This record gives sequence, structure tokens and C-alpha cells, in this order.
Amino acid sequence: MRQAKCSELIGLDFFVMTLLWYIPNQVEPGHRGDDAVQDHNSLDRLTELAKLTEDHGWGGALLGTGWGRPDTLTVATALAARTKSFQPLVAIRPGYWHPAHFASASTTLDQLSGGRLLINIVSGQDNLAAYGDSEGDQAQRYARTKEFLQLVRRLWTEEDVTFSGEHFSVTGSTVATRPVSREGRPHPRLYFGGASPAAERVAATDADVQLFWGEPLEGVAERIDRLKGLQAELGREHAPLEFGLRITTLVRDTTDQAWADAEAKVAKMAESTTYRDERRFKAVGQQRLLELADRGEVLDEILYTAPGKYGGGGAGTTWLVGSAQDVAKALRKYQDLGITHFILSDTPYREEITRIGDQLLPLLAGNS
Repeated sequence: MRQAKCSELIGLDFFVMTLLWYIPNQVEPGHRGDDAVQDHNSLDRLTELAKLTEDHGWGGALLGTGWGRPDTLTVATALAARTKSFQPLVAIRPGYWHPAHFASASTTLDQLSGGRLLINIVSGQDNLAAYGDSEGDQAQRYARTKEFLQLVRRLWTEEDVTFSGEHFSVTGSTVATRPVSREGRPHPRLYFGGASPAAERVAATDADVQLFWGEPLEGVAERIDRLKGLQAELGREHAPLEFGLRITTLVRDTTDQAWADAEAKVAKMAESTTYRDERRFKAVGQQRLLELADRGEVLDEILYTAPGKYGGGGAGTTWLVGSAQDVAKALRKYQDLGITHFILSDTPYREEITRIGDQLLPLLAGNS
């Protein structure tokens, strides 16, 4: 009963904290040290992971995107059909989707799933030429993202939309299938990441949730203050921007065991080149994470920076390490800054959905 109650509370939009997992959605097995099992990305395996999130207190999971990976909206549709409460946070790229096409496809899934869809807009660089996109500078990429967000919102909520922008245009466009609307949720939430000035200006006016990587509390606090200032300066038209954290959490029964396992895992990473991905050096947010190691191997008591030295990448660059009580205390400090959305993960994914769901989430939900 404890798990069911926790899941019910966390999954609802009005609850103070949204807790999501991560499903890697990778063609190649062994993502970030995951078990390299046969059929690791089959529908049965992905469904198993999605159902485990339901059974162990999670509200849903982020589905990773990138050219060469399975299409996220297709995967999300399949998982929504096989689950009851699972909320797929679907990562998509504006250059891969035209806004009108995406607005139609996404609201179809939102209707079919009973309003469970969440969207993560990704503007970072990818293998653009492979799917017919072109490379632009940072200003161009975020200007296009801004138009994409504005047009998708209008197509979700208005009829007979005419829009003429620098990057996109539609005339007399009405999306036949409307998103599920309820109090506090006129359409699927739009999550967004990015640490550059151009990205922050887009987030401040046009996203619903700004996602941060696992930075120290001081850095996150500075960014929240800056984004709140930008909202006022630029004239935000929507509900106030919310904030989220995407981070790896290595949880064990005791603090000592957690650190022993974390150090052993990093030592194994150091021996391997499979984790290395040179693209991680391009993004401003990733650069911020990599520079943390120069300040110390452990920051804010349990924020472990060593994984970034060996190509942890993204959410794997820094880890919160400790017992469930240690990690819950750390996450509550982020919550005190204004973070209300948490996307957590560790590998092997299957086992850690259960461990972290059973040990950590009840502490965050106030059920123990």
C-alpha cells in the first residue's frame, strides 16, 4: 500500500514534487554501465522498465533522444498502451520535427493515454545532416526553438492558427486532436534544458520547466534567480517557470557502502573508453559540470564530480552518493531552492528503479 500511495501522489500534477526515472532508449546495450542483456531495447524489456516505475513509486520516465536511437514518440506510444499511470517524458528536437506535425502527433498520444504525455525540448547539437537539418549557430538554434515552442502551444490550444516566423509558418491550421486539459495543465508540460544566455532567455518566456544538470546548490540558486529575473524583464505570458533537476543518484543501504560502490564504478570507467563522448564538451551546461571537478572531487557533502573525468556525460557527469537518507537530504536542499521536478537514475536501470523507488521515494514523499 505504501508504494501505491506514493506513486499516486507523486504522479499527479498538483503534488509539490514530480519524481521521474530515465529509460535510455538505446540501440547499443550497456548504456552508462547498464547490464548488456539480450533484447535490452525490445518492447517487452522497455515495458518491464515502465511497469517497474509504476510499481515502485515513480511518476514516469524520461526517454532519451538522438539520431540513431529509436524514435521517442513511437516508443512512448507503445509504452503508454501497455501501462496505466506511466508518464513518458518524450525528448524531441525541433529540427527533426515540424511544429504542426509534432503538435498533431503529440496530442494524439496525449488523448490516447488520458493526458499522461510530457515533452522535453532538446536544442543541443546532433547529427543534423543525417535527418536533413542544417547547422546553425547558437543564436539561430534557440531562435528556432523559441518559434517552435510558441507555435506548438498555439496549435495545441487554438483553432485556425496562422503564424509566419523566420523559421516556421502555418496558415489556417487546426489540430483536430486536442490535448487533455485539466486544472493547472492546459496541455502537456514543456520541459527544456540549456545553460547558455540564449537558452535561458527561451526558458524564461516559453518553457514550463527548466531542467538543470547536477550542479552544486550555489550554482543552481544563481541560475534560478537569474531566470526569475528574466521572466520579469522579458514579460512571460504563461504560468511561472518551474524548475527541475536531472541527476544520477547512487543509493545503498549505508553511506560507506554507497561510496565504496561509487568509487569502484568510477575506477571501472577509468579503465574503459566506452563511456567517452567528445560531444559533451560543446554545450555550455556540460562545460559547467566538467569544470566542477577542478573545485573538488566531492562538493555539497555528497555531490561526486569524479565520474565526469571519465566521460560520464550529461546526467552521469555528477552523482549524488549515499544512503537513502543522505540523498533525500540533498534533494530536499534542491527543493528548498525551488526545484519541484526530479529526474533520477542509476545503472543497472532495472535494479535501481526498484532500489531507489523503494528506499528513497518514500522519504521524499514524506511517507516515512
